[in-house]
Amino acid sequence: MAESRKYLGIHFQCCNVYVRAYIDKQGKKYTGQCPRCHKRVDVKVGEGGTNARFFNAS
Repeated sequence: MAESRKYLGIHFQCCNVYVRAYIDKQGKKYTGQCPRCHKRVDVKVGEGGTNARFFNAS
């Protein structure tokens, strides 16, 4: 069975859409893009992290 990829849920408020931002191969950031206006978001993985899995992008 394939290993599942880590992701964060991102709500793009600009277009009111939800997408998944997947972690990069180095494990240093999550990257996502609004499917309507193509705005990008990068979320760096910080020391200590967070338990939150859903975020808003404006």
